[in-house]
Amino acid sequence: MAKVCVFTADGFEEIEGLTVVDLLRRAGAEVLMVSISDGLAVKGSHGIEIKADCFFDDVDYNTADLLVLPGGMPGTRYLGEHEQLCHLLQEFADQGKMVAAICAAPSVLGKLGILEGKQAVCYPGFEEQLTGAEVLKQEVARQDNVTTSRGLGTAIPFALDLITQLYGEEKAEEIRKSIIFQAEI
Repeated sequence: MAKVCVFTADGFEEIEGLTVVDLLRRAGAEVLMVSISDGLAVKGSHGIEIKADCFFDDVDYNTADLLVLPGGMPGTRYLGEHEQLCHLLQEFADQGKMVAAICAAPSVLGKLGILEGKQAVCYPGFEEQLTGAEVLKQEVARQDNVTTSRGLGTAIPFALDLITQLYGEEKAEEIRKSIIFQAEI
C-alpha cells in the first residue's frame, strides 16, 4: 500500500487537495492530510473547512512514497514558507522519491530548484516561478519523479496520473471508469 502525504495550509484550493485524497484512497493508498497550520481544522481558499488527519511533526516521512502540494492562495505561499516542508521536498527530490504539485504550488518546487531541467506546468501567471523548467501547456506534466498540473480543472487527470505511477495504468483506468470521468456516451 502506497503512503501519500497531502499538505494543507489555510487558503489551500479545496478541490485540488480533496480530489487527490479521494481518488488515491479509492485506489487503495494510505493518504494523510497533513496540516502545516496551527490546528487540524484548515480553511480552504473558498471558505470550506476540512479537518486534517495529523500535524507535520506527527508523520514518519521515511515510510512515505509521495508528497503532494495542492495550490490555492494564500495556501501555496504558506507551503513555500514552511522550512521543514521545503527541506523534506528537497530531500525527496534528491532521493528520486515522488513529489507532485498542482496550480500555483509548482512554484514552490521551482523556488527549491526541483524543476531544474524538467518539464512542468502550473496555473497561468506562475510560469516565471518554475525556475529552470521547460514550461508546457497541458493538463499534467511528469518527468522522472516530479509531477505537476495546472489547476482545479485538471485535478482529476492529476490524481489519475499519480495513481498510474503508484499502481499502474489498469488501476487508474478502473478508477477513471468508476467515477465516470470522460465517460463514453
